[in-house]
Amino acid sequence: MIKTDTLNTHNLKAEVTRLSGELQVRDQLVQQLSQELFRLVKGNVGYAPSPEMSDQHKAEVQKLRDQLKTLDQQVATYQAEVGDRDSEIFDLRQTVQELTDRSRMLEQVVQELPGVYREKFAERLGSVKERVSELQKENRRLHAELQSVSYRLAVRSRKTSTGGLDLPSFSGFGGFGASASA
Repeated sequence: MIKTDTLNTHNLKAEVTRLSGELQVRDQLVQQLSQELFRLVKGNVGYAPSPEMSDQHKAEVQKLRDQLKTLDQQVATYQAEVGDRDSEIFDLRQTVQELTDRSRMLEQVVQELPGVYREKFAERLGSVKERVSELQKENRRLHAELQSVSYRLAVRSRKTSTGGLDLPSFSGFGGFGASASA
């Protein structure tokens, strides 16, 4: 987009240069016409023209005045166009400046993004590490409990395999066990 603005600015500058050249040519023509008109008027001061020459002279003077008026209108038009182009160039330069500033800001943000992401990742990673640590502690506790239960089961199963059943004794009931054996 900046290249397009640069091309438009370049085209506008070329157009302004062209219009300025045309304006200079018109100014030169106006100057020449003014000098010629002055020479004609000055040269005819002591001369009493004939009525035909006077009418012809008046027609030429009117023609020159019309041309001068037309040139003045064209000059005014070109000056208005140059003014419009100047304001357009000013607006485009302002837009280019704003876009350049915005581009620099975005470039700075892009350069800062890796640091921001590292920081956010470190924050998240800290909570994840803490959670992993808690889970590892819980895992070690559960593993120790599992080993304890496994050990107790192994001891029980060893007792049952070496000495029969591991039944609870009812020695507190006294005569019940004696009468059954009699």
